[in-house]
Amino acid sequence: MEKPKLSGTTKTMATLIFTLLLISSAHSFYLPGVAPRDFQRRDPLTVKVNKLSSTKTQLPYDYYFLKYCKPKKIVNSAENLGEVLRGDRIENSVYQFEMREDSSCKVACRIKLDAAATKNFREKIDDEYRVNLILDNLPVAVHRQRRDGSQSTTYEHGFRVGFKGNYQGSKEEKYFINNHLSFRVMYHKDPETNSARIVGFEVNPNSINHEYKQWDEKNPQLTTCNKDTKNLVQGTAVPQEVDKGKEVVFTYDVTFKESDIKWASRWDTYLLMNDDQIHWFSIINSLMIVLFLSGMVAMIMMRTLYRDIANYNQLETQDEAQEETGWKLVHGDVFRAPVNTGLLCVYIGTGVQIFGMTLVTMIFALLGFLSPSNRGGLMTAMVLLWVFMGLFAGYSSARLYKMFKGTEWKKNTLKTAFMFPGILFAIFFVLNALIWGEQSSGAVPFGTMFALVFLWFGISVPLVFVGSYLGFKKPTIEDPVKTNKIPRQIPEQAWYMKPVFSILIGGILPFGAVFIELFFILTSIWLNQFYYIFGFLFIVFVILLITCAEITIVLCYFQLCSEDYHWWWRSYLTAGSSALYLFLYSIFYFFTKLEITKFVSGILYFGYMIIISYAFFVLTGTIGFYACFWFVRKIYSSVKID
Repeated sequence: MEKPKLSGTTKTMATLIFTLLLISSAHSFYLPGVAPRDFQRRDPLTVKVNKLSSTKTQLPYDYYFLKYCKPKKIVNSAENLGEVLRGDRIENSVYQFEMREDSSCKVACRIKLDAAATKNFREKIDDEYRVNLILDNLPVAVHRQRRDGSQSTTYEHGFRVGFKGNYQGSKEEKYFINNHLSFRVMYHKDPETNSARIVGFEVNPNSINHEYKQWDEKNPQLTTCNKDTKNLVQGTAVPQEVDKGKEVVFTYDVTFKESDIKWASRWDTYLLMNDDQIHWFSIINSLMIVLFLSGMVAMIMMRTLYRDIANYNQLETQDEAQEETGWKLVHGDVFRAPVNTGLLCVYIGTGVQIFGMTLVTMIFALLGFLSPSNRGGLMTAMVLLWVFMGLFAGYSSARLYKMFKGTEWKKNTLKTAFMFPGILFAIFFVLNALIWGEQSSGAVPFGTMFALVFLWFGISVPLVFVGSYLGFKKPTIEDPVKTNKIPRQIPEQAWYMKPVFSILIGGILPFGAVFIELFFILTSIWLNQFYYIFGFLFIVFVILLITCAEITIVLCYFQLCSEDYHWWWRSYLTAGSSALYLFLYSIFYFFTKLEITKFVSGILYFGYMIIISYAFFVLTGTIGFYACFWFVRKIYSSVKID
């Protein structure tokens, strides 16, 4: 039988990684698909409002859930699938400017707080909710002083609804609302056309108890808001208390400032939280693990295996072969079909589907199509790519199922199409019901839920069947050696070769290769930060693939040397056990980095982390299985078996 050939892709991979390192280290980049918009002087600008968000509850709310100023007609912006799943609700607002025209003390509206409004405002202040506004697709940012005392500028996303504090020696803490917004819009001017592009959007929120002599709806005149407003804001203004029956006047200022920042670099402000030095440390840490494992694999392949194969092939009689020990003795059982072959095929097919989705998503992200400016683009891409990768799931599952001589191919295909997404959808549906019960905008509407079900049943399932059909039409994968009719007895194993111990040990190194980058990913998800260092992420992903493959090969070799031929499931679980450490880390992260106190918010966090960990288990397990599958076929096709 022809021996499998090794693909010479090492040089190409090294070149690709080096190129990605250069890409990832760059901060300024052009964002494809996001066209710049030129504004002339006095062009109208309207601020859009987005959701209210909190890192303490993880439950977003519509901006108008609170009793804020409303325009005469609320217009919802068209949102993609990802935005809806993220809980974004983008609508128009009463905040309107004229390009490059400063204005001060513009009155937005006057409202009177009733009991319900007071209760809602106080709850949102307690939970540290932030208001998210958008101008020309830029989210509003608030200056933040670094805790280490350095002079570098950092920003927070959105401004707080309000704050609690003691005023004028009062022993009782009171609630105050940020009702005066001082906007600053930075623009980059084109000297030739005199047009300008918006490159920055900042706000300084304040609480001012506005006063007036007589209210005029058409032209309200406030005694607390004039050319000296800035002096009042800085300390002499009385803050606006949140209490039943209180009148709140919402006001805003706007100033325009010319900036040297170019339009292509305007998102750099929001990415300053990413510390490149820590990312590079993550890469170096992961590379050390890969080099260690590569050394072990090289030692096994170059020295031990080649020596074993050479000695085994020189044996003249079968009696001499029987005296041999180690992996060569189990050649008649190593390709014996495992228990639950159908389930293994389903998980392998699903793992290929997740791998394809992840790989293509990262390629799109590296090209800039999934930048922060393309709000919801990452989520949309992942959902759609998952659906279309069903073709590869069906194909790989069917190929493996046919190799195991399975006969119920339709049943196997249905399991591949429904098992993993069915579990995910069940968890997602329960979490969505809890979010809906909290009246949060994060609850997925019925129309979007129907769209997800349609993508699953209307596109993904048929593609899985097409892939399965194509896979079954292919010739059966032939084993390099024949399988004995009677299974060989497995000798007593040492304690360190027991399945549970070796599986748990196998997951530590793949997790160790990614846990530093995992911190940034969890921070971007749960602490309302932007993540856009996809160059680093892709390199870590490649390192994860290599680490999973190498640790599985090493442990599989030791297992075969101890004459244990049950490697099919063991190879999958060895790499897949890294998901257990991921979930344990998420528990550690929950108690050390997050301030979640609400029961529903905690359920939400752990529900989504279970989904992420489960997907990680299927992905890494599939990588480990295919690495071991290649390794076992390679070594047993290299020995002469009569």
